[in-house]
Amino acid sequence: MQVSEIKKIFHLELDGIYGKEEVANFFYLMLEKYLKLERFALVMKPNLAISKEEEQPFFTGLAQLKLERPIQYILGETSFMDLTFKVNESVLIPRPETEELVRWIVDTEGTRSVIPTSPNKKNLRILDIGTGSGCIAISLAKAIPNAKVTALDVSEEALEVAKTNAELNGVAIEFIHRDILNLNLNLNLQFDVIVSNPPYVRELEKEEIQNNVKNHEPSLALFVPDDNALLFYKAIAKFSKKNLSKDGRVYLEINQYLGEETKELFESENFKEVILKKDIFGNNRMLKCIKIC
Repeated sequence: MQVSEIKKIFHLELDGIYGKEEVANFFYLMLEKYLKLERFALVMKPNLAISKEEEQPFFTGLAQLKLERPIQYILGETSFMDLTFKVNESVLIPRPETEELVRWIVDTEGTRSVIPTSPNKKNLRILDIGTGSGCIAISLAKAIPNAKVTALDVSEEALEVAKTNAELNGVAIEFIHRDILNLNLNLNLQFDVIVSNPPYVRELEKEEIQNNVKNHEPSLALFVPDDNALLFYKAIAKFSKKNLSKDGRVYLEINQYLGEETKELFESENFKEVILKKDIFGNNRMLKCIKIC
């Protein structure tokens, strides 16, 4: 069958679900993944034909897309901060808003890869809480090579994915299998930066979530109770007060509807310079603050 015919079938079957532009993007991602061809290849070879064996992944992917399974899970990988990450249903799919958080950290902390006030000039120590695929921790390790990065998650399955991604991207990360909600959590470690993109979507907001996210990505990493929406931020604040070094910084991705509430929480825990930062869509999506010693 000609590849152009497969593309037509994709549009016929999927445009009503995703829209023409998104379907074209799905098709070209598969073209690159399965045939190692760029999208302009069909312009150069409009009559390109492939074998039955080569067709199969496209039609398998088409069937899964009809069930609204995310394209990233179908392909088994995604791009984040110009790096490649393996993903499956054990981890959230990294998103552009999280890239903004990472770039904010790199821009602010990259020049502090060695702590000048430390008597031994220790390397910057970073902890990523709820690492999932490892996209934040690994991207920071790549962008700030002198940093010592630790990543924590409650899910063993997620940590296995993160370990694979660390090896894939050639960085050394210390992984810890622990639950930040455990009140007895005590790593006996000090960090200069703590970062987290914890669960923050309230149950009442589920209707705003697309089916491909709601029905396929891990609920454990997404949702929190309506009556205790900031439970992870409360735990992170308490942990950070104990495990941040002098003038240590906290960086968080937050619920856009709870920006002021999250800011007030950290101010009430005696953090200083609590800053809300908007994402590219104009939503309060990030928070930074500094520990008061």
